[in-house]
Amino acid sequence: MLHLQDVTYMHPNRDTLFSHLYFNIHKHRKIALVGNNGAGKTTLLQLLAGRLQPAAGAIKAETKLYYVPQLLQECGDDTVAAVLQVAPRLNALQKILSGDVNEETLQLLNDDWTIEERCREAFAYWDIVDIDLYREMRTLSGGQKTKVLLSGIMIHRPGIVLLDEPSNHLDTAGRNVLYHYIQNTNDTLVVVSHDRVLLNLLPEVYELNNGNITVYGGNYDFYASQKAIENDARNQELKNKEKELRKAKETERASMERQQKMDARGRKKQEKAGLPTISMKTFKNNAEKSTARMKDIHAGKISGISNELSELRATLPDADKMKMELDNSSLHSGKILVTAQGINFGYNQSMLWKQSLSFEVNSGERIAIKGANGSGKTTLIKMITGEIQPVAGIMRTADMKAIYIDQDYSLINNTLTVYEQAEIFNSGALQEHEIKIRLNRFLFSRPYWDKPCSVLSGGEKMRLILCCITIATRAPDMIMLDEPTNNLDIQNTEILTNAINEYKGTLLVISHDEYFLNQLRAERELVLQ
Repeated sequence: MLHLQDVTYMHPNRDTLFSHLYFNIHKHRKIALVGNNGAGKTTLLQLLAGRLQPAAGAIKAETKLYYVPQLLQECGDDTVAAVLQVAPRLNALQKILSGDVNEETLQLLNDDWTIEERCREAFAYWDIVDIDLYREMRTLSGGQKTKVLLSGIMIHRPGIVLLDEPSNHLDTAGRNVLYHYIQNTNDTLVVVSHDRVLLNLLPEVYELNNGNITVYGGNYDFYASQKAIENDARNQELKNKEKELRKAKETERASMERQQKMDARGRKKQEKAGLPTISMKTFKNNAEKSTARMKDIHAGKISGISNELSELRATLPDADKMKMELDNSSLHSGKILVTAQGINFGYNQSMLWKQSLSFEVNSGERIAIKGANGSGKTTLIKMITGEIQPVAGIMRTADMKAIYIDQDYSLINNTLTVYEQAEIFNSGALQEHEIKIRLNRFLFSRPYWDKPCSVLSGGEKMRLILCCITIATRAPDMIMLDEPTNNLDIQNTEILTNAINEYKGTLLVISHDEYFLNQLRAERELVLQ
């Protein structure tokens, strides 16, 4: 059992992220934890893991926990064994086996005589048998680091497992092993992920939003269908409120016109009657007061409806607020943009690909580049951009405007502010207010304009890149995406998907996320081996 009782968490600057949070997770339950960007999903996992402390309330786990974090760079220069927290026991076991038996080594081992065997079994399960326990983590790929951390589940045998974006960096084979574990384990699971395949393996969804937890008794598809019903109802309410506002304005206009006509007729009658000037002024003042009261009544009603409308619009999903509105690529459909003839890459006699690659990319195509971790997907993209040259074969690219969005969002200059970054792409001499309108459209409101790009999250950097593309005068002929969803939550993945689906040019995308590729409607695959 995992208990959260009246938990409040504050950021170091004393801003409250959530307060008075209650929920229980029973033994063997498998939970997907979802929520909008910034809702605090990772923070909540870190609280459960004991890496952060709540400002108030209590968290109690009745069994051992194991946490797999999302940010793998925190491993630093530590060895695999150190990161897995097994180095002292492994060292003690080796000393004992070599004859160095004393009280200290026995205490360090703590009767864990199978520690080495469990490490081997776990590494075999996650297909990393070639990784030495004393190898430094920084020398491993992202996929290997993730598998090392996942191996800790079998090594430590916890009762509760906390997973933060566990499928990030995993290739298709690695993801399938992860899915198998999630389906078959009896461990209690709490999982944060944007991987829809993974989320649909979890039978319950806990939504963290506005500081509250809402439980949905079904997998992610069920949750999404319920949210769609809620959004449809909200959109209908929005339409009704917009209709009510239009009617209120029409009523105000008709009432004011009617009042003006009545006032005009009254003045004519008074003039014909030859009333004294003082009486005329009294009638005039009364008419003006009546008109002013009517204006105030209508203004109050319209203001109230407008405020309700603004509140409703603020609840719309962010993905519904953004439109790319890109011009079509200037290149005609079917124009050959890339030609590769027998290309390969490597050093001396060691080539990257078993068989050299030959292919064409035509204007307007959507191509998924697939392959296992280390198969050279990013290398191929860098050949297409001209950053590196093949050591064998010929690579030809047409004169075109191409944008490469890599995993580190290198298009973003972290030394610039958000507004300065947008201004760099302003090749069409847009006015300052026009750039800020575009920024607002991509959820970068006034408080963001002077923020340094270095403080932006992965999802925010992706949104800023998309915004910058819309600011540029000419739409790119080709967009290349390299594992674009690795650092995005579901909300920002949906934003990216919607934006790219509006784009009419050529798309090359590297991704192991099959759901994402299906949503992008990739027409063909280029598989590297």
